Amino acid sequence: MKPTNLTRTPLALAFVALGLAGCGGDSVETNTQYTQIDTTAPVDEWELVWSDDFEGNAIDENKWNFEVNCQGGGNNEQQCYTDSSENAYVSDGTLKIVALPAGEDAEGNLPYTSARLNSKNKGDFKYGRIEVRAKLPEGQGSWPAVWMMPTDSVYGGWPKSGEIDIVEAVNLKTVDEEGNVENNVHGTLHYGRDWPNNASSGKAYQLPDGVNPADDFHTYAIEWQEGEIRWYVDGYLYQTQRDSQVRYNSKGEAIGLNHQGWFTEYYDQSTGELKVDYGPAPYDQRFYVIMNLAVGGDWPENTNNLGINESAFAEGQTLEIDYINVYQCNQNPDTGKGCETLRAGYDDEETLVTGKAPIPSPPSTTVENLTIFDGTPNPNWPAWDCCGGSTPALIDDADKGQVYQFVVNDTPTVNGFISREEFITDENGQPQPFDASGMIESGSISFDMKVTSAPSDGSASWLFKVESDRAATFAELPITESAEGVAPVVGEWQTYTFPLQQLVDAGLEPSAIDAFMVFPSWGLGAGAEYLMTNVEITSPEAESPELVLFDDQQNPDWPLWDCCGGTTPQEVVDEERGVVGEFEIGATPTVVGFKPADGSGIQFDASALLVEGVIQFDMKVVSSPNDPNSVWMFKVESNGAETFAEVELASGNGGQAPTTGEWQTYTFPLQQLADEGLDVSAIDVIMMFPAWGTGEGAVFRVDEARIYDPSAGSDEITIFDEEVNADWTLWDCCAGSTPQVVEAEAPYNNVAQFEILGSPETVLGFLANDGATFDASALLANGAISFDMRVVDQPSGADAQWLVKVESSGAATAVEVPLSSGNYGEEPVAGEWATYNFTLQSLFDAGLDISDISVIMIFPTWGQSSGAVYQVDNLSIENF
Repeated sequence: MKPTNLTRTPLALAFVALGLAGCGGDSVETNTQYTQIDTTAPVDEWELVWSDDFEGNAIDENKWNFEVNCQGGGNNEQQCYTDSSENAYVSDGTLKIVALPAGEDAEGNLPYTSARLNSKNKGDFKYGRIEVRAKLPEGQGSWPAVWMMPTDSVYGGWPKSGEIDIVEAVNLKTVDEEGNVENNVHGTLHYGRDWPNNASSGKAYQLPDGVNPADDFHTYAIEWQEGEIRWYVDGYLYQTQRDSQVRYNSKGEAIGLNHQGWFTEYYDQSTGELKVDYGPAPYDQRFYVIMNLAVGGDWPENTNNLGINESAFAEGQTLEIDYINVYQCNQNPDTGKGCETLRAGYDDEETLVTGKAPIPSPPSTTVENLTIFDGTPNPNWPAWDCCGGSTPALIDDADKGQVYQFVVNDTPTVNGFISREEFITDENGQPQPFDASGMIESGSISFDMKVTSAPSDGSASWLFKVESDRAATFAELPITESAEGVAPVVGEWQTYTFPLQQLVDAGLEPSAIDAFMVFPSWGLGAGAEYLMTNVEITSPEAESPELVLFDDQQNPDWPLWDCCGGTTPQEVVDEERGVVGEFEIGATPTVVGFKPADGSGIQFDASALLVEGVIQFDMKVVSSPNDPNSVWMFKVESNGAETFAEVELASGNGGQAPTTGEWQTYTFPLQQLADEGLDVSAIDVIMMFPAWGTGEGAVFRVDEARIYDPSAGSDEITIFDEEVNADWTLWDCCAGSTPQVVEAEAPYNNVAQFEILGSPETVLGFLANDGATFDASALLANGAISFDMRVVDQPSGADAQWLVKVESSGAATAVEVPLSSGNYGEEPVAGEWATYNFTLQSLFDAGLDISDISVIMIFPTWGQSSGAVYQVDNLSIENF
């Protein structure tokens, strides 16, 4: 039963203790189809260097140390660890670690006893295959683990120097109310920053055919090499984790991650600076093995059936270990590489785990403003209650319109806005820490606030706090130290402004601002209620870089260009657009586009536009390629083709391929191109062309070509607010009714009211007047169609569904979606106002040409709408 292998080689042994127990972390369940792998080739190179097969009748103290304490493992566990032979012993060729109820005369004040053994200073390893064959215990509250900790904590205390959990499980064989049996085992890494900002990543695995790990022995292993760790159960590789692969621009600045894996944060001893290491660290040092069986603790007691089932431990629970083997890779012991036991798909999306490394961004080169909230929620910066359990609410204020309401209950808390992954719930949101480095001298953070109820404790002071890089740095000031210097007055709106220089002087490092808080003194705020809006980080020097490639004429620094075909692209007059650029593809394969002259050194740095910027142009195919199977492509190169991104042209137009004779707009987000591998800091070629070798005969024209941020200074439109926009009309398609502006209760006042009589059938909404259609192209990245609506009377049709439809260019393109999709799936409730938001990006992706929006319709299903009466207000197309 116990594998034997080759020769044994003694290892140099030394290490430092660190006593924090493994804790499962962010495991994600996976049910992988079980397939036994062929290990013959790589295993030949593994050399057994350390093992314990637990023969004999005693624990080998030359290999194992007992940990004796009642400290709860750092996880509020309910056992004392002892060196008693009742809790750990060897018999019949296996090690038994037994968790028992504590006797009346037991030391310590915890209800159970168990054992925890480690190989500290007796078995320390850097890289290799660590393999254990074990039978796990069962019962609510059981927590067996075989794991590893660093011998020398060279990067700092837990978890900065790392933790490797080879196998853990909790509450095996417990059954939930639906009859599901707990049978997961977990493999996890812990790393990153100091607690409580530590990180973990891992997976759960289920044995095939419903087999439970508590019923029999199974083999659990990791293969650990420089930059990569893999987890196995019975020889099946179910999880791979890697270090992070940083993407650099042409300036050598870190601008992102090609792979987001593990990381560590540590103090550089030579400079005293706090640094982030994205490489093999902390898993590039020696680690030792730990075996333990915990009872209870934060993880098992808050999972499955909760708590501890005393009856499960009445006669004891046992973690039984047949052997532990440690192998070294003879191909390259220094890196552990060359002996990999792999299978197809070992690094695919299912198996390769995404870690928690922070994504680097380049130093700011321009000044950009950030609106956190101005009446419309920013999905990247949700309103947030840190610790009090409340949910900040959007309400209507008579003076400011939509505002956020925050409350402080009995539980101490802080409130505000945050841009960290774990707090973002909007599917369109993503963490976007704000780099204010470029606006320190002139920028400020400002907001409007109205206290509607003061804290019950009259001694409470109001405070303002900003954090950066997950609280690595922060500034906290009394609100009276704002530029206005005033304290809140109940019932009054007041503006507060804090210069960034003041915050930097108070300790804030402003390159990754990710939390913004306003609150009464901690523990003194109960009873406080307050409203906030117009939360911004701004500078009067804010600007957005832009490169115009062609607009009525070519940019002399970026001329029209033919790579290889020998043609000379020309400026020609198009009957619809005036002067445009025209390209021809002859018999010689080529690509064409825009490129600075050779040797000019001209490049465009779009780093500051990465988040919201786009490459956009209009194009018309005059003559299609002779090859009907030719595919139109778009390609961008950077820094002399050192990096590039190439995608199908249709992907920039909602999947629509070019149509001969028609002008079409193509938009490519810079973030998408960066994700494809482009370094956006040194763009020097932009190409659009039929696929290489298939383009002969093609003639096409390009106009309005640029790289820019559509949201910077972009136009927005309000279609209805108290009254209809002069360029738009309240509209009944087909029934001849006349929608009216009627008076509603505050805060809505005047609203648009629509009625459907039922004969003939119709749809209703808002229609642009001739020549007044709206071009929303500049709002694509962050824009939305937004409105408030109240159903007065529901339609008579029992199956009627409320819909929204947007048309463009005289219905040349149209998108129809359920109304509820704009309000988190909530259907309209008669008598209640609700806000609906439809992102332009989602409408664009569904096929709408957003450059010529002409109709916005809201209506019940055709044929079931009779009797419906509804009101609409605050209809706009704007950035959110």
